[in-house]
Amino acid sequence: MARYTGPKSKVARRFREPIFGRDKALEKKNYGPGIHGNSRRRPKLSEYAVQLAEKQKAKYTYGLLERQFRNTFKRAAAKKGITGENLLKFLEARLDNTVFRLGIAPTRRAARQLVGHCHITVNGEVVNIPSYALRPGDVVAVREKSKSLEVISDSVSNVRKRFNWLDWNGDAFSGTFLTYPERDEIPENIKEQLIVELYSK
Repeated sequence: MARYTGPKSKVARRFREPIFGRDKALEKKNYGPGIHGNSRRRPKLSEYAVQLAEKQKAKYTYGLLERQFRNTFKRAAAKKGITGENLLKFLEARLDNTVFRLGIAPTRRAARQLVGHCHITVNGEVVNIPSYALRPGDVVAVREKSKSLEVISDSVSNVRKRFNWLDWNGDAFSGTFLTYPERDEIPENIKEQLIVELYSK
């Protein structure tokens, strides 16, 4: 499975946001990476650079590489409605993201690993494809043999927030994907219109 394997703190500092989760390096140095530190004068970014940066931030946030992200955008553009919002809805409907949102895994990377190692089922069947697209009504659950895993139990017990488009059943370690989320329900700080403008060039 293709995935980003480079430095995480450097990316988080570039965008000044905890893209991969809480990051001590970002908390200590909340400015872009580089040997000149915060004293470096940074030139004003062009319109294209701003749009490209927003796309890169979305890719890193949801753990996609370019081809997969572009294909998701094409699906969003072909669907009725606002393309940018459709894009985020499709990204939120990915299996690895839903496992993360349900609190089964502490990060999207951890969720991707759980899915890839066959710890997650969809409607009772084991699915090991992180990009699997969920539909309203699909039930995502932890495989019976995997419920005792420490990483899963710790993550579930530390969940602080639940989302309106997901219904969690703590006794069964399962959740239902009720519907695609509305834009104002998605907490990610992504300006999706900039991504649409970039791909429209």
